[in-house]
Amino acid sequence: MTDTVVRRRSPLRRFAGWSQRHHWAAIVAWVLVVGALAVTAGRVGSAFADDTTLPGSESQRVADALAASDQGPARDEVTIVVHRDDGLTEPASRDAIRGLLDRVADEEGVRAVSDPFAGPGSVAPDGRTALATVTLESAPGESDPEVVAALIDTELDGYQVEWGGDAVRAANESGGPAEGIGLLAAIVILVPLFGSLLAAAMPLVTAVFAVGSAVSAVVLASHLLSVPSYATAMMALVGLGVGIDYALLVFVRYRQEIREGAPRAAATERALDTAGRSVLFAGITVIVALLGMLTLRLAAFQSLALSVALTVLATMLASITLLPALLTLFGRRLEARILRQEARRAARRGASGSGGPSGEPSGSRSGAPAAGDRWRGLARLIHRHRVPALVGGVLVLLVLSVPALGMRLGFADAGTDAPDSTTRKAYDLIAEGFGPGTNGPLLVLAPDEASAEQAAAAVRSVQGVASVVPHQPAPQTVLVVPQWGPADERTADLVHRLRDTLGTVGDDYAVGGSVPAAIDFAETVSERLPWFIGAVVGLSALMLLIVFRSILVPIQAAVSNLLSIGAALGVMTFVYGDGNLGAQPGPIEAFLPVIVFAVVFGLSMDYEVFLVSRVHEEWRRRADAAAAMREGLATTGGVITAAAAIMIVVFGSFVLSGDRMLGEMGLGLAAAVLVDALAVRCLVVPAVFALAGDRAWWLPRRLDARLPDVRLH
Repeated sequence: MTDTVVRRRSPLRRFAGWSQRHHWAAIVAWVLVVGALAVTAGRVGSAFADDTTLPGSESQRVADALAASDQGPARDEVTIVVHRDDGLTEPASRDAIRGLLDRVADEEGVRAVSDPFAGPGSVAPDGRTALATVTLESAPGESDPEVVAALIDTELDGYQVEWGGDAVRAANESGGPAEGIGLLAAIVILVPLFGSLLAAAMPLVTAVFAVGSAVSAVVLASHLLSVPSYATAMMALVGLGVGIDYALLVFVRYRQEIREGAPRAAATERALDTAGRSVLFAGITVIVALLGMLTLRLAAFQSLALSVALTVLATMLASITLLPALLTLFGRRLEARILRQEARRAARRGASGSGGPSGEPSGSRSGAPAAGDRWRGLARLIHRHRVPALVGGVLVLLVLSVPALGMRLGFADAGTDAPDSTTRKAYDLIAEGFGPGTNGPLLVLAPDEASAEQAAAAVRSVQGVASVVPHQPAPQTVLVVPQWGPADERTADLVHRLRDTLGTVGDDYAVGGSVPAAIDFAETVSERLPWFIGAVVGLSALMLLIVFRSILVPIQAAVSNLLSIGAALGVMTFVYGDGNLGAQPGPIEAFLPVIVFAVVFGLSMDYEVFLVSRVHEEWRRRADAAAAMREGLATTGGVITAAAAIMIVVFGSFVLSGDRMLGEMGLGLAAAVLVDALAVRCLVVPAVFALAGDRAWWLPRRLDARLPDVRLH
């Protein structure tokens, strides 16, 4: 490192110096802030609300009309499904079922229970299955899981009793020890990497503090904003991954500086001035990608984007404030451990007589461990076989992306639950007794009651309609039962046929309900997705152009990152869409491609920045493109692989959460990080730079003169 670089006191160096001088103040401040937020959030509680409104859509017109016609606030509802092979029509069976319903009505939190024998439509034509609606005291989405769990325990000897409804599905979701498993796996990876539990704890503590503060802040903000119920889970998923990642990269650079003989204070400053800059730039890129969701102008994404972006911001702040303070507090012990490890490595190299090329010692100029030599060997191999490496890496990404071509967007229902769950059993009993479409009926809204009769007559002859019930649930509505289940592609086609048919009758009709709402949402996302992708890719490419002063870097980053995203969506579709590896087949949640794109694009940019910034640093020092890539890969390959391994286990642990949506997202992110760290960073990027040579850093002079000067090193 040149004297000029050492003497230059950049803002991050001065900031690191302040954190070192006031390390106790920084640590205490973080503890107080995290503690105060956690205590306040625990006392106040959350007020999460899933805002799925879609202004201007037909389904939203129906929902608004029904809400306006309801008397009083809406109540949450669950369904009891009672089945008996011998039938339910005998007086004794009716009395037994009514006794069951009376017991349910006496349970805490129950407002009313319907009688399935009081009118038509609640007993299956074969007389073996009956439905009853349980109205709860709570509003939709706000039911206490413990209250619902108590209801589910209600049984009737000699009868099969199953429960359906969103509240039941929420109560049955175990949640799983996802975060704990992810952190435990991170420790398993970090301890061997650093050789001590103390060193491994540095990135973990930093990430936990950052995520904890952000989650508590969002819980409090849910009283002011419409924050979705799944926001905190996604904040934990993304925050733990990037938080450990960012702190790890700063700590690794600190360890390298110590190995090179730098004093502890100087090592912290240099780590923050190099890796810290990369962390800030990478974090800003992730935030830009997340905030790009605001361009979709959908309420479901706005608060979620802000919440996850806040988490990434907290991880960035923790990496440049809390981590330097911890390095100062434990610096003496860390330094002694690092130097002992380096002495043992040097002794082993001396005993084996290993040396680098041309008589140089093995490793980089600092005497890097043998792992660096292996990465140099990989860089040389790719340089010699650049075309096969590039073609092979791209082919892997394309093959993994193929299933995404058949990805079907929508919202999973009870038909995708585990076969042994009560919600899935209730779903199957309803489909068997009343027809599959009963699990997802459609609503036709007419201008008035007379028009509803006309609408009923018009839709009866539409292909795919199983039955039509006028005046349900309001005088101006018609209930249409499809022949297929709510997640069936043919049901989506039926919705469009109904709308086309009613369009010939008049302009004031609308088709709504949960199924059409999911269809409208998915189609709206698909229409606006290109604008979102263009905004995120364009802005990120501009940032890379400014920082690296290269035309090739932003183009290569955009293409390879899009391929990584395609691979992630392909893996999600193969497992959850097609029902492989033990998952139930069904649609991919309509908003997940947007979230996965934002997060994966940002994380892919992380690795792009970490690798290319080090290559750029070496190229400016050596003016040798091949040597720059070799040394850049040697010094970052190991840490990128370790960081990727941690992210994979953190993300992958959410597959065990019991929640299908979190499982889809965890699998997609884990797959994206895996292919990005292996196929992209280890094959595609080195091959592209090997093919380009010195031209990789070409930038027209006129453009160079007009761009602002932003440096990462």
